[in-house]
Amino acid sequence: MIGLCDVGPRDGLQNDPVMLEPARRAELAGRLAAAGLRRVEVASFVHPKLVPQMAGAEEVVAALPDAGDVAWSGLVLNRKGLDRALATGLREVHAAYPVTDGFARANQNTTVAEAAAETAAIVAAAHGAGVRATVTLSCCFGCPFDGVVDPALVAEHVGRSAAAGADEILLADTIGAGTPPQATRLVRDALAAAPETPIGLHLHNTRNTGYANAYAGLEAGATLLDASIGGLGGCPFAPRATGNIATEDLVYLLDGLGVDHGCDLDELIRVSTWLEGVLGHELPGLLHRAGRFPA
Repeated sequence: MIGLCDVGPRDGLQNDPVMLEPARRAELAGRLAAAGLRRVEVASFVHPKLVPQMAGAEEVVAALPDAGDVAWSGLVLNRKGLDRALATGLREVHAAYPVTDGFARANQNTTVAEAAAETAAIVAAAHGAGVRATVTLSCCFGCPFDGVVDPALVAEHVGRSAAAGADEILLADTIGAGTPPQATRLVRDALAAAPETPIGLHLHNTRNTGYANAYAGLEAGATLLDASIGGLGGCPFAPRATGNIATEDLVYLLDGLGVDHGCDLDELIRVSTWLEGVLGHELPGLLHRAGRFPA
């Protein structure tokens, strides 16, 4: 069974012009859980001046429904963010850093070396508090500032993250520049660099290759995939970066591949349609408009 995490309430909404209140973001998370998602990234513990759409992270967590075995998680980029997340009672945090200095400066005002060290400290502190910690490596497929990224550099940081104790490691195509051969190589290299750690992909569909990359990554051995309901998303610090792969479109693909995922496709389509109404604009995903086949 493939592990799916819907990042819509966080990555999906962080770049949207419509700012939803915490209670509405918690409602979205609850609807996703009701559609079968067992993992949902619900908030980002960053300063609201940097990402206003993520203000009120604590309120989002407080308003989450009781959803049994669903793993709610939050993004943290530094120790202050981790302390905020831990205070809410979340049992899983997602730390992230880019593998390129250009993006590290633009996104976190730091260097790759400093961000890697900070992330290792976050993982250690999270584990000390009894909380799981995922590490996402940004810009693995390409950087808007530094250009092409050496796959060996990505594998090096996979090894560093594994050595730091990350419970799982995701390779992010932050600007949607990747192609299937890249996905194949990066996943295989990551599995070689961290053979005991689950490896996954966080894909954007900026150049319409996200789903092909997901398929290639699965074939290469990835066992985790991030996606965003309706294809909503984009990074505020990556020029022209558009949405993530859409959760319901990905699930349709997984159904066609015979891959077990545990989600209710019809309910995911209903969540996308609902979210379009809440936001007041069309979402980039396709399946919720085309409908499943056969209907």
